[in-house]
Amino acid sequence: MRTESGPEAEVESEPEDAGEPRLGSRAPRFIRASRPLHLSWQVGVFLVGLAVVAAGAAMLVLPGPGWVVIFAGMAIWATEFVWAQLVLRWTKRKVKEAAKKALDPRVRRRNIILTAVGGVIAAIGCGYYVWAFGFQLPWNVAW
Repeated sequence: MRTESGPEAEVESEPEDAGEPRLGSRAPRFIRASRPLHLSWQVGVFLVGLAVVAAGAAMLVLPGPGWVVIFAGMAIWATEFVWAQLVLRWTKRKVKEAAKKALDPRVRRRNIILTAVGGVIAAIGCGYYVWAFGFQLPWNVAW
């Protein structure tokens, strides 16, 4: 561990643990050196991240990749705020766990069986509809 000099003297930089970058601001050193400049930098990063997250939230109900944009906004916040860095680390860990679970052969086999059963049920339903009503659109069927 080494201690930095200057206004950041109370902050110690730690070696990276398990490939994870250190927590804290990633603003350039000259910005972190001035408290008013660093505060305005943080406000700017927060507002840009907020705009991106708000656009992603709107895309959840409108056309667009909502969750991708929300995570992009979180990544913008994570360049400056420790809480966002921790949320992003937690999310990445959960996504890796879900991917590992989804690639488990037993889970894949179960999902394939459930998909096949659902496909058979849908085919039976479509076959019954054609047998009962012929090749007509559902809104033209006279009940």
